[in-house]
Amino acid sequence: MMQLCAIRGVYFKKGKNCKIHRRAMQVENQLESSVKPLEPKPKIPYVVGSKSPTAVAINSASKAGEWIKSRLGLIKEINTKCSPQDLVTDVDKGAELMIRKLILTHFPDHAILGEESVDPGAEASANALTEAKKEAEYLWIIDPIDGTTNFVQGYPFFCVSIALAYRGEVIIGVIYDPIRDEMFVAEKGKGAYVHGNPTRVSRDDKLADSVLAVGFNPDREVALPVNMKGITALSDRTRSLRAAGSAALHLAYVAAGRLSGYYEVGLNAWDIAAGALLVKESGGIVTDTVGNPYDIGVRRLVATNGKIHQELLDVLKTAEATGV
Repeated sequence: MMQLCAIRGVYFKKGKNCKIHRRAMQVENQLESSVKPLEPKPKIPYVVGSKSPTAVAINSASKAGEWIKSRLGLIKEINTKCSPQDLVTDVDKGAELMIRKLILTHFPDHAILGEESVDPGAEASANALTEAKKEAEYLWIIDPIDGTTNFVQGYPFFCVSIALAYRGEVIIGVIYDPIRDEMFVAEKGKGAYVHGNPTRVSRDDKLADSVLAVGFNPDREVALPVNMKGITALSDRTRSLRAAGSAALHLAYVAAGRLSGYYEVGLNAWDIAAGALLVKESGGIVTDTVGNPYDIGVRRLVATNGKIHQELLDVLKTAEATGV
């Protein structure tokens, strides 16, 4: 009976060709022993060598964001602020402290306004902003975790928001989403980017064709009832509404064209500052709910691709949902 030898399904007649079989097996074994198993590529952190304000903002957001991500599910302390729906954790406080130290290492003469260093409530927020603007020409406005409730719940939609204002005008905005590893960056007059690619607002020119973001504000007495009027009015005037729970990321998504607009009453400077610059540098428009130009004191916000802006303002006015 003829005897056969096989190499990966190819058969050789045993005899003079058997040497080929032995040699092939030797080569195959050598190759298999030399091949190392594939390992996942390590994540390259967002670290910028320059010490410019933009570089410092990017580095600070990246380091804080990675630390926040590492603390998911490991929260030690949860407290409430102005309402049971307005949460703060030990991670919020730790991240703000980290960002403060990183910024002040490079810019010790700059002022910083951070959410976790301000007493709860609209009046306290406005007073803190006024005082911070008096301290220095350069004011950093930071929200260590925008979307704290999401973070507490493990819902993956939160971010780090860092802005720099010069004489009251925002000139740098950085928003970092550590879950999706997306870094949104804007510089006044230089455009806005995500992963180094320019961002542009959507092209929707009708409210009926648009997807908008809205918010269920934690201020249940004043802001939420107004927002509910707006949400009700917009619910049958738009393609759809989204309420994901992070004002900063909503604005970043408007800038990137993923949403056509965002409306909410009852926000603070740290919620809006970085995202507002992103939207404007991406070709959009940011105003208050009656159409006045955005400034860092605005608490009633409308941000859109520009094409649906007036139509959205008109709906809010008719619904008495401007908060004025």
